[in-house]
This record gives sequence, structure tokens and C-alpha cells, in this order.
Amino acid sequence: MKPNCLPIASAAPAPRRSRQARVAWGSRVVTVGGDAPVRVQSMTNTDTVDAVATAIQVKELAQAGSEVVRITVNTPEAAREVPYIREQLDRMGIDVPLVGDFHYNGHRLLTEFPGCAQALSKYRINPGNVGKGDKHDRQFAQMIEAAMRWDKPVRIGVNWGSLDQELLARMMDENSRRAVPWDARSVMYEALITSAIDSARSAESLGMDPNQILLSCKVSGVQDLISVYRELARRCDYALHLGLTEAGMGTKGTVASSVAMGILLQEGIGDTIRVSLTPQPGESRTQEVVIAAEILQALGLR
Repeated sequence: MKPNCLPIASAAPAPRRSRQARVAWGSRVVTVGGDAPVRVQSMTNTDTVDAVATAIQVKELAQAGSEVVRITVNTPEAAREVPYIREQLDRMGIDVPLVGDFHYNGHRLLTEFPGCAQALSKYRINPGNVGKGDKHDRQFAQMIEAAMRWDKPVRIGVNWGSLDQELLARMMDENSRRAVPWDARSVMYEALITSAIDSARSAESLGMDPNQILLSCKVSGVQDLISVYRELARRCDYALHLGLTEAGMGTKGTVASSVAMGILLQEGIGDTIRVSLTPQPGESRTQEVVIAAEILQALGLR
């Protein structure tokens, strides 16, 4: 006998068994992955050298609902201010964990400024920005060693705009020798995924706890993000950070981020998210946090 109504699909996403990382500051521990809820992350757009302005913006983002906040640490001057930013937040009763976003000189900053290394709760490492040739492996290792020394998790964040060019060139050469070569977009997808997973395995070989490694592969196209993360999720069990890079302003960025991340989250892919909006004139930075929370609420994940 046929049913007199359509079967109702479960609203819950299919479970993905990811490792669980711990991002902590003081008594505040934010678990990421495993059976933890999908976490909302955001990033400041202040000059980190301005410790007061940065601390105020971190406070605003945290109060809006951001569970982790990332700050840029790109110069010795910025690294020197990180402990003071943390100190000001603690005085205000804001215990949100801070993530340091490093480029090119992270290995040096984490070594020369131990106060910075200790005050941060997590490090973001871009494999495409840690040097070339022999320097790449050595400087990547220095950052992983700092993470282990201070017991900090890392996010290995690959970005299509700063992809390791030596890796991409090698993969393009390999592709040219295939009987039926892939198209250029497929090669880029594979380079992004390979860079992330190989870097994670390299970190493990250096002694890094695999439960303290998170991955991301940032692209700017909706279909690109969906394709890359589906394959990344299939090939590893690390916790994954979702974000559409250069999403844009206003409704454009909001819609693109909502569509891309909504599809992946419904499939059970993604452990932390960030809506990377370019604020419109006069618009608060907290708008990206509000939208991220609304995406999770719309999916029934919050």
C-alpha cells in the first residue's frame, strides 16, 4: 500500500567523524570537531599594532557570538602587542581564544616573541607562505615546534590565492603526462587538497598531535568550495574550517557564503565557519558573526 504522504527526510546532517581539537585560554575551552557544535569564528580588520583598537574589536566580535577570533600577526611590532591585547581582554572579562594569522615570517615571530606565542590560543599556518625550497620545510617545522612547545593547536590553511607554486607546477607537469589530462580547475583542486593533507602529515611526523590539527582550503567560488571540501572531507578526518575567501560586500557576500557553507554543513562537512565579508561603509564588523550564526540557526545546528 502506498503512503499517502511524502517521506520526511531527517533535518540533521549526516555525521562526519572528525578529530576533536581544543582551543583554550585560561578556563575557557572551545572544542572543535568530533561531537562539538559547529563553531563561529571571525577576524579583526584593525592594525594589530594598535592594541587598544584591536582589543575593543575582539570584544565586540566575542560579544556578538564569535567563539574564536583571529588577529593578524605579520610584523615584530604586531607580535610584541599580542600579550597586551590578551591582557586587556582578560581585564574586560573577555576570555575568547585568539588565533594568530601568520604570513612569511611566522617562524621567526613565534621564536623571537615567546610572549606572543604563549598568549595566542591557536596558530594559523599557510603552507604557501612559509618559504620556498629547503626554507619551506625548515620554517614550517619551526612553527610546528613552537605549537608543540606551547601546546597550541594549528590550522593549516591553504588559500587558492597563495598556493604553493612549486607544488602546483609539479602537479601540472604530472597532469601533462596523463593519458587524459585533467582540466586546470581539477588540478588546482588537487593541489589545494594535497597541500593541506601533506602539510598535516608533515606536522604529525614532527610530533604534532593529530587531534590538534585543523585544515582549511579557501577558495572564492561557491562551486569550487563545495567540490574541494567534499573531496577533502572524504580523504581525511581532521576538523575542517569553512570559509569563502573574498566573499564580497553586502548581499553578494552573504548569499554566496550562505549557499556554499549551507550545502556543506547539511552534508555534515565543517566544524568551524567564518563569513568573510567586506564591511560596507559604516557597517559593524560584527555583521559577519551575525550572519554565521543565522546560517547555523537556519540549518537547525544552533
